[in-house]
Amino acid sequence: MTDRRDFIRRMAGVGALIATADLPALAEDNPAVFPNRGQYERMSLSYATVEIGLGEPFSVLHLSDSHLTAAYDNEGEKKLKLRETRTTTFGGRQEEALRDALAWAKQHVDYVVHTGDLIDWQSQANFDLVKKYFGRDIIGSVGNHEFSPDMWLSEPKEEHTEAFKDLTRRKLQEVYPYDVTFQSQVVHGVNFITLDDVYGYVTEEQVKRFSLEVEKKLPIVLCMHVPFFTDNIWRAAMRFWRDKGPMKSGELPKIGGAYKLQREEPVTSNFIKYLRHEPLLRCILTGHEHITVEDQFSPTCREYVVAGSFLFHGQEVLFI
Repeated sequence: MTDRRDFIRRMAGVGALIATADLPALAEDNPAVFPNRGQYERMSLSYATVEIGLGEPFSVLHLSDSHLTAAYDNEGEKKLKLRETRTTTFGGRQEEALRDALAWAKQHVDYVVHTGDLIDWQSQANFDLVKKYFGRDIIGSVGNHEFSPDMWLSEPKEEHTEAFKDLTRRKLQEVYPYDVTFQSQVVHGVNFITLDDVYGYVTEEQVKRFSLEVEKKLPIVLCMHVPFFTDNIWRAAMRFWRDKGPMKSGELPKIGGAYKLQREEPVTSNFIKYLRHEPLLRCILTGHEHITVEDQFSPTCREYVVAGSFLFHGQEVLFI
């Protein structure tokens, strides 16, 4: 009898997900972290179930925000400075957390999807880590940090525009073997669509490509980095990031940032309004906010934001 994981591996192809059978066996236990606990007890996993009415259930480990901070000694002063400061920022365990997550995934789920900020900024060392852990099969969506050559040290300074992304988009395409702007893959009758919304907006071209995918008449799972904010997701994010003192329970902070843009930028706001009435949309997977929170996006779709992989967080999503 054919092993189910072998079947999944052969059917996966290139698209929104990587089959766990294709992941390398790279788990390395580090007794310096929680030395009296098992390897996977370091992880903090949440669980979700998406009911679609499938003949055969399958599961996905959803990761986001690994923020790898590697640089080779010969990569220049800016990248070495970032290696020191940003590794401190993220605790220095990012690679270990990623190893744990992928090793757990090989044993427990069928696929992995990563929704951006796998790397903290562009360096050859970070790009090599991408290839090390996912080979040429890493699939998912990019995050805003993927487009950062040297973060705040970069010249020209980062702008939240397609023109800024164009400066390094080709370089990213050489490392990430999927269309970093928009990608689709059908898995067990479910259409997983990943798109680049790293600055909060979408483009007319992405909307056109999404419309073509809808014509397939398949259930859709949308994977991207920045959430399409609801009031509840915005409230949770601001309670985490707010630096202006405490918020009262239930308080909705002033709308700003990506949420404000999503309400006001015409292409994006119209796309979100459309999605709220699209019955084929069944699930949205995002990251970016470094917290785990979920909310009902539409009558047929729930949105799941997963906390940072660098914190050993992940989410198993079961599709049934």
